[in-house]
Amino acid sequence: MRFMIGYGSCGIAAGAEEVAKSVRERLSAEHSVTVDLVGCNGMCFAEPLMQVKDDEGNDYYYGRLTGEKAVKIVDAFLNGEIPEENKIEGDELKFLKGQTRIALRHCGIIDPESIDSYIEAGGYTAFDKILKMTPDEVIEQIKISGLRGRGGAGFPTWFKWEAARKENTEEKYIVCNADEGDPGAFMDRSVLEGDPHSVLEGMMVAGYAIGAKCGIIYVRAEYPLAVKRLTIAINQLREKGLLGKNIKGSDFEFDFKIMKGAGAFVCGEETALLASLGGDRGMPTPKPPFPAQKGFRKQPTNINNVETFANVPWIIENGGEAFAAMGTEDSKGTKVFALAGKVKYGGLVEVPMGMTIRQIVFDICGGIKNGKKIKGVQIGGPSGGCLPEELLDTPIDYKSIGATGAIMGSGGLVVMDEDTCMVDMARFFMDFTSKESCGKCVPCRVGTTRMLEILNRIVKGEGREGDMELLQSLGSSIRDSALCGLGNSAPNPVLTTMRYFKDEYTAHIEEKCCPSFKCASLIKYEINPEKCTGCTLCGRKCPTKAITGSVKNPHVIDKDKCIACGECAASCRFGAIFKVSGEAVRYE
Repeated sequence: MRFMIGYGSCGIAAGAEEVAKSVRERLSAEHSVTVDLVGCNGMCFAEPLMQVKDDEGNDYYYGRLTGEKAVKIVDAFLNGEIPEENKIEGDELKFLKGQTRIALRHCGIIDPESIDSYIEAGGYTAFDKILKMTPDEVIEQIKISGLRGRGGAGFPTWFKWEAARKENTEEKYIVCNADEGDPGAFMDRSVLEGDPHSVLEGMMVAGYAIGAKCGIIYVRAEYPLAVKRLTIAINQLREKGLLGKNIKGSDFEFDFKIMKGAGAFVCGEETALLASLGGDRGMPTPKPPFPAQKGFRKQPTNINNVETFANVPWIIENGGEAFAAMGTEDSKGTKVFALAGKVKYGGLVEVPMGMTIRQIVFDICGGIKNGKKIKGVQIGGPSGGCLPEELLDTPIDYKSIGATGAIMGSGGLVVMDEDTCMVDMARFFMDFTSKESCGKCVPCRVGTTRMLEILNRIVKGEGREGDMELLQSLGSSIRDSALCGLGNSAPNPVLTTMRYFKDEYTAHIEEKCCPSFKCASLIKYEINPEKCTGCTLCGRKCPTKAITGSVKNPHVIDKDKCIACGECAASCRFGAIFKVSGEAVRYE
C-alpha cells in the first residue's frame, strides 16, 4: 500500500506539512506501507491532498485534510476499510479523470526528490534511446510530433532545434525558460516541483540534438522549492554518472547550471532572458540574429520553456506519431492550463489541443462558483485577451485562439463571472504590463502608460468622448511597433474588451455607471428606511463615519464621505443597504 501526499508549494501552503508529519509518525512502524511526498497533481482546490494506492492497484483520493483527518484515513485503510470522509469523487474527481496528461504525467505520482522514483516510472529511457540515434533522427521525431513551443509564441520546436544544429560552432547552449511571470499562472512551477527530471531529460535530448554541452535553467528566485528540487535532481544525475563527459560510454558530454532570475516579466522574452543570463539588464534586442544563431555568450542557443521540454521524453519514448495523433491539424498534442478566478475547481488542467474553452471550464472544472453566470475568460496571461461567453466554444489551438484577437500564451486561464467589470479587468492587466515594461522602446514604455491613464480616468467616472477611439489607436500602434512580443501583445486585454464588451465602456464613459457594480467611484450606497431597524451596526463598521442615525431609527449615508468600501452592506443583517450605479440598483 502506498500513501502519496501532495507536497508542492500549494499543498505546503494549505497545510501539507502537518499532514505529512502526522502520517509518517503513524506509519513509522509499518514496513509494508510506503509514504511518499509527491508534487501537486493539479487539484489545487482540494489541498492538502493525499492519494492512496492499495495492494490491488486501486487509487483513492482525499482532500482538504488535516493531520488528524489524514491519520483516520490511514487507520481505515490499514483495517481493510475505504473511508468516505474527505474522499474526492464525483465531479471533483472528474477534474482529474477528464484530462490527458503528458507534461504532467508524473506530477503527483513520483517522488520529485528521488531519481530512482523517476527511473521506475520510465524516466531516462528516452535518453538511452537517443544515444542510439543520430541528432537528425531525434529532430525528425520532434518534427513528426508537431510539438510547438508552449511558452506562448507556439513556434515549431524542431525548426529552432534544426537551426541551432546547423550552426557550425563548438560551443552551443540549451536554455530552459522557467521565468513564469503571468499573474495566476503556475504550470511551470508545478512541473519543476513535481517532476524536475522530465525537464532535465528533455533538455539533455535537445542538447544531443543540436550539439550543446551545457543546459541552463533560468528560473524565478520566487520559486525556492522548484530551485531546491532542480538542484537535488542535478546532483543525483551526477551521482549516477549521467552528466559530464562520455555519458554511458558515448561521445556525448553535458552538464547543467541553474540561474535564478529576479522576477522581471520581460525576462520571459527570450532575448531579454539572454541579456539577464549574461549579467546585463533584462531588455529585449531586435531579431535577427535569432538566439539559434547568436544567443548566450554570442553562441548558438536553443530556448524552450518548461512545458515544452517536459513533453520531449514522452515523444521520444512513444514516437512523434503518437503525439501528433492528439490535438488538431494546426496544433498537436496537449496543453496545460492554470485555471483561476471564479471557476469552481481551480488548479492545473492538461487537455488535448482542440478541446473548447467551455469544455474545460464546465466539463472538467465544474463551472462557476456560487451559481453565478459566466461572463468570459482571460486567456494567455496579461498579454492575452478577454473572450466573452459566446466565444467559449472556440477550440483551444493556436489558430482559433489567434482569430479571436487573443493569444494562447503560456496557459493562464482566468474565469470571470457576471460580477466582473471588464473595464476594470482591462485596467488591472494594463497596470501590470505598464509596470513590467522594460522601458527600452517608446511604444511600450509611453504607450502603455498613456493607455493606463485613460483607463484609470474611465473607472473613476472621468471618461471623455473619444477615449475609446484613442485607446484603439494607441493599442494598435503599440501592437504594430513595440520591440518585442511582450510589448506587441500588451494592449490585447484592452483591445479585446473593447471589441467584445463595448457596452461596458460606453456605460462607464457616457452614463458614468458601472454595470457590474465594481468601480468604487461609480457606486453609491443608500439605506432603505423601510428595512433599516436602526441597529447601528453599519455605522460602527463604516471606516469613514459616513453613516449617521439614532438607535431604532433609520440611518442615512453621507455620500460625500462614503468611499464605497461595502463594509456597511456586508454587515447589514436586514438587507437594508443597496448599491446604486447610474439608474441601476442592486441589493447585496
